[in-house]
Amino acid sequence: MEKEKIHFIGICGVAMSALALALKKAGHEITGSDKGVYPPISTYLKKSGINYYVGWHPELMTKNGNPDLVVVGNVAGSTNPEWLYVQNNNIPYKSYPEIMADFFIKKNSIVCAGTYGKTSTTTLLAWILKNADMDPSYMFGGLSQNNIPAANIGDSDWSVVEGDEYKSSRWDNGAKFFHYKPTHLLLTSVKWDHADVYPTKKNYFEAFEKLIKTLPENALMVVSENISPAIINKVQKKVHCHSRESGNPGASTSQPLDPRFRGDDNNIDGPETIIYGQSENCDYQYDDINQTTKGLNFNISYENQIYNIKTKVLGTYMAENICGAFAMAHQIGIQPELIVKSLDQFTGIKRRLEKRGQVKTRAIVYDDIAHSPDKVKSILKTLKEVYTGKLIAIFEPNTGNRKQEATPAYHNAFELADEVIIPRLTLLKADPKNPSFDGLELKNIISKTHNQTKYIDDDEKLIEHLEKNTKKEDTVVFLGSHGFRGMIDELINHPLPPPS
Repeated sequence: MEKEKIHFIGICGVAMSALALALKKAGHEITGSDKGVYPPISTYLKKSGINYYVGWHPELMTKNGNPDLVVVGNVAGSTNPEWLYVQNNNIPYKSYPEIMADFFIKKNSIVCAGTYGKTSTTTLLAWILKNADMDPSYMFGGLSQNNIPAANIGDSDWSVVEGDEYKSSRWDNGAKFFHYKPTHLLLTSVKWDHADVYPTKKNYFEAFEKLIKTLPENALMVVSENISPAIINKVQKKVHCHSRESGNPGASTSQPLDPRFRGDDNNIDGPETIIYGQSENCDYQYDDINQTTKGLNFNISYENQIYNIKTKVLGTYMAENICGAFAMAHQIGIQPELIVKSLDQFTGIKRRLEKRGQVKTRAIVYDDIAHSPDKVKSILKTLKEVYTGKLIAIFEPNTGNRKQEATPAYHNAFELADEVIIPRLTLLKADPKNPSFDGLELKNIISKTHNQTKYIDDDEKLIEHLEKNTKKEDTVVFLGSHGFRGMIDELINHPLPPPS
């Protein structure tokens, strides 16, 4: 591979920084810029010897001559000076998913896609394949707590990547996952999201339907039972257990597909399909879930074999993600004992129900990337199941969930929270044709079904409110895709009083 000078416009996002680090490790010369540079990303970049700077400065980007290639993040607006320089000087440029396709996607391409669960399943599969010595190329949009990088370029024919349905770039409104050419698709969930890109539910579902239609006939599709049958209506009616050991992928028995997923044509050829979930007619069934503050314990059943799963992560919804990852790993031939051991060693992902610390009152503080009403419901359900005190949710939605179309989803979304606080929302680029809610408007929407909702636009006052209105048995959870401007660190970084 020829070594290149590659510059990243918008290097400090989780995904962009991971790409930069992986390409640096592969021997390329990497530089980057961003409008905001914060830990832990800035720390990782600095430790890795990547030169970056704050702001958009063509003179710094070209300090040692023009880059061979520029990776343009979605943060680069039409007036961004570096983006304008790139276009005016005919410097080769690509989007994040195009770089993924060029450097990471392999002959056996595992893509984890879905409204939710894609980061967790991708991280789990990358961890399992690494432990199986399969040396995969991989990329997931989070920071693993197992101390593995979020992106890696391996030497094998296997890749595992997170298939995001959001638009690819300023010049490509198609979903990122269309660039990844999956031969193995893990589909976790499909529920309307990103209203800024997909104005209707139909638009959103069509993106996933199109993804499925791109699969080769010999592909493997591992699908949650919760996926609407309307999305998967043209699939082969038999599933096969792949066995890498036997050298014969179709060596073991086939079973009829869940009747809900049968198309009208009983003779349709297409990808082999595995269904996972809690129902008895699933190929991989998970049940007997036990959850404590220390993690999950449950069983996965497949062909009369039962595998007990112990993991340190929280969230009953994670049992489904783990079951999907188990199914995919098992189907590509990894021994179940190794999968079980890997899951036991898996410690989770930062900002996925991450326990951050305690308030001065000893109330527990969690942080989660849940940026939509549906994701919020799952997080609140989990915390209510394992903690007995008051539950306070601080929520900031992503772009799509600040639009008028998202209003119905907020109905009773926060019913499990004892109190909801909307902070000052991060400023977004204004769209006059489809304006976003401000914090007060969002508070009023949620208040229609939750009367204990507050809007506190001063960060210091919000922290003060939490310090004055929590007790040691209570739980505080920050929910949203933005970073809350350091409020979590300020809330937890203090000496705790001695136990009473």
